[in-house]
Amino acid sequence: MSQSPYRAVIFDLGGVVLGSPLHAIAAFEQRHSIPNNTINRWVASSAPDGAWHRLERGELSMGRAFYRDFDAELRDLGYPVSSEEMMTGVTEISKPRPEMLQAIDALRAAGLTVAALTNNWSAEESSPETDESNGYRRSDLRGRFDIFLESAVLGMRKPDPRIYQHACHQLGVEFGEAVFLDDIGTNLKAARALGMRTIKVDDPAVALTELEQVLGLALTS
Repeated sequence: MSQSPYRAVIFDLGGVVLGSPLHAIAAFEQRHSIPNNTINRWVASSAPDGAWHRLERGELSMGRAFYRDFDAELRDLGYPVSSEEMMTGVTEISKPRPEMLQAIDALRAAGLTVAALTNNWSAEESSPETDESNGYRRSDLRGRFDIFLESAVLGMRKPDPRIYQHACHQLGVEFGEAVFLDDIGTNLKAARALGMRTIKVDDPAVALTELEQVLGLALTS
């Protein structure tokens, strides 16, 4: 058991445990001659009522309503492109990273509590997506974690401070007893302001090395 002050580790999913949606969006922008990071900047600036924010709070489902509203936002920016095509790319890239799964298993074996805290969305009932649409069963991914927290279920999304408060309450830890890994700087900043230890995930191997150093545990072979 680790002798560090930390009792819980909280993982974002996309871009941390799974492949990065940011990479899929960047590829979409490149295909359609959209300046790099235009869409991510728009998503950030359209808070709190933009289509993406409503999607991740569970107010829209991933389907026709979201595509209609987000397509309209992109047209207003001067880019008449298909958000359905973009989100198909996001789904295709969002596959588990084996080194992250190994680390999660090692953390739980060492006696730490592990949570997923993800900004996500619900699909329309008519969506053809299944548990195995991405080469893995989402139920199996859930089973890797002690607690699995989703923005679309909770009705709030990172970086809302309430979602971190909820996560730590569910884990039974104080902010200072939790380590949080995410690939988005604004999400990390909000967690850090509450007293959580944060790790930015750009390169998964580098992030896991930092996590090992923070916890004093060997997590990967």
